[in-house]
Amino acid sequence: MPKTQKRYPAEFKEQVVELARTGRSARSLAKEFVVTDNTVRNWVKQAGLDRGTRSDGLTTEEKQELARLRRENRQLKLERDILSKAAAWFARETGSIPNGSSNS
Repeated sequence: MPKTQKRYPAEFKEQVVELARTGRSARSLAKEFVVTDNTVRNWVKQAGLDRGTRSDGLTTEEKQELARLRRENRQLKLERDILSKAAAWFARETGSIPNGSSNS
């Protein structure tokens, strides 16, 4: 069973990231704000990507677009499969098989 991720408010994350930028360690911030030190490091990395100071990953905007495109792709594949099955069913019902090649 996959673990669910706890969502933190953006303001909370920003506060922790700003404190990390002042030189505070991820471990001390994690103890103070009751999150894991890995979470703090991830937030700092993502903030750097979003600000353009890092280039070793996707920005938040890019991640959102990728997720949207994957959802859209999944939906289009589902619709294509449904239409393909419907076309095959209609071909059997009418006794005609559509011509697979075009003579144009």
